[in-house]
Amino acid sequence: MNNPPANTWTKQSLNELKQLVHALNNNADVYALVITGNGTKFFSAGADLKLFASGEKNIAWEMAQAFGEAFEALSAFRGVSIAAINGYAMGGGLEVALACDIRIAETQAVMALPEAKVGLLPCAGGTQNLTALVGEGWAKRIILCGEQVDAIKAHSIRLVEEVVDQGQALETALMLAQSVANQSPSSVTACKSLIQNSRTDPIAHGLVKERELFMQLFDTKDQKEGVNAFLEKRQPNWSNS
Repeated sequence: MNNPPANTWTKQSLNELKQLVHALNNNADVYALVITGNGTKFFSAGADLKLFASGEKNIAWEMAQAFGEAFEALSAFRGVSIAAINGYAMGGGLEVALACDIRIAETQAVMALPEAKVGLLPCAGGTQNLTALVGEGWAKRIILCGEQVDAIKAHSIRLVEEVVDQGQALETALMLAQSVANQSPSSVTACKSLIQNSRTDPIAHGLVKERELFMQLFDTKDQKEGVNAFLEKRQPNWSNS
């Protein structure tokens, strides 16, 4: 994200993110993506509030749609998405991280969903994704009470999966993304859909779906390659097919 000084989102950049994710989905050589903020102070401060100063509902609707479509596309990315949170992640800046599969935060990072302080609410998955990660109590503290959390607190409440020193989030995220290449991309896509299924459907549905997707893997080249590579004691050559 590169929109100085605070890497705020615009309708154009949100559309570009959506298009980029779609392009990566269609590139069989891509297994993972990392998103981070340009500079050292902000991961992203979300939307520019000047957009909503007029109170015009058509502008609000267009931005809400753009945010939702972009971050839902990111959440549905077939590979692994990792947020390298290298500074302030506020509002839509935190919501893009919440849409990722894994979050790595630097020690100086601060996270919040402060929309209610200015008469708005998180409309890009914030209320849903945050609650799924940290539970209802902490989601209410952050959203309803306007509480900001630093990296250590975020880790303790499971908002982020790892805390690293300042300047190390991107490198750590890239190393984690590289490790995804050791996994079958077909298996990763199937497992990701099953994990995220638990947010919306009962476990009984997920258990049935596990077996269905397990059998579907036998229609892929990656399944045969993975098993045979293991038996032949060699590295697999994934084709994402």
